[in-house]
Amino acid sequence: MSANQGPLAGIRVVDLTAMVMGPYCTQIMADMGADVVKIESPEGDNTRFISVGPVSGMSGVFVNVNRGKRSVVLDLRSEEGHAAMRALIERADVFIHSMRSKAITKLGFGYDDVAAINPQIVYTNCYGYGRRGPERDRPAYDDTIQAECGIPAVQKQLTGEADYVGTIMADKVAGLTALYATTMALFHRERTGQGQEVEVAMFETMASFMLVEHANGAMFDPPLGPAVYPRTVAPNRRPYRTKDGYIAALIYNDKHWNAFIAAVQPAWASDLYATLEARAHQIDAVYGLVAETLAERTTDEWLALFRELEIPAAPLNTPDALFDDPHLNAVGLFETVDTPHGPVKFPGVPTWFSRTPGRVRGPAPELGADTAAVLAELGLGAADPVGGGHGF
Repeated sequence: MSANQGPLAGIRVVDLTAMVMGPYCTQIMADMGADVVKIESPEGDNTRFISVGPVSGMSGVFVNVNRGKRSVVLDLRSEEGHAAMRALIERADVFIHSMRSKAITKLGFGYDDVAAINPQIVYTNCYGYGRRGPERDRPAYDDTIQAECGIPAVQKQLTGEADYVGTIMADKVAGLTALYATTMALFHRERTGQGQEVEVAMFETMASFMLVEHANGAMFDPPLGPAVYPRTVAPNRRPYRTKDGYIAALIYNDKHWNAFIAAVQPAWASDLYATLEARAHQIDAVYGLVAETLAERTTDEWLALFRELEIPAAPLNTPDALFDDPHLNAVGLFETVDTPHGPVKFPGVPTWFSRTPGRVRGPAPELGADTAAVLAELGLGAADPVGGGHGF
């Protein structure tokens, strides 16, 4: 594992999260230099087993969102495990978990318990639903939160079918929200010396996320229209067919529109579509007219013209193609890390810092691989090994 660097160097994180929401948050913290100690049960995080990997327990999803962390196996119901956790908390800056409120409190590590050990700690709860609402005890996963926040409903408006989007959007957006909430609390602590409790709930996060544009006319009193941003659900809003494939293009503002009309001179050009405001009021018809025209040339021909006109346009990539994308490779997004099971090409840190750059700190840990080392740092010895001598 590389030496600590990045804007979070020196920050110590006790990570009791599992699956993707919490681990994605702490993965970025590790990339940014934090020492993240991942606490696992003897059975391990379930995400270890949900997709392909070089060996059992090291699935691709797990390896990606847990890179650069240290794995410690503790049985928090045991006296030894409890003592080790208290020792970790004493030295930590952040405690983050994704257990239900009743469960973490029953184990003796609710906020009041943890703050009594370390008053300056930032304590982040990652929940499905916030504790102040009636759904606080309901389980939540990405698919159910997508449904509840309106994603399949707007997909149905767009495509005619009530679909999930093809990515675990709720998990990742909530994970990013947990990241900014935690780091904001750390910033507050830097200025005041005060720790605090933070709560991030998937449902509230995704409701806020969806309503950024879709709140629209429903925000006003009286309402000026339904909660929907029409452009995003226009049935003709889709990649355009070309002579030999598809292209994504958005001829949006007046500068782009006028450049397109002047260069292509479509027969349907009209003052009816001359301004962004006019086009916005009949956006589905505009998308349909553009679609007719883009079917007349090849993808490469349109890409060349749009580049010349500085109109945003792109080919349709697959996730596989991203690994060979010339731009992503030129900026160094991918980082290859040697692991016990061979090299892994990670999608690395997408942000750039002039003084404190982050990086992938190392591979994902085998279950309990760091238990003995972390216990030694705490001045504790291994007792009652579990899982091959890797924990309590």
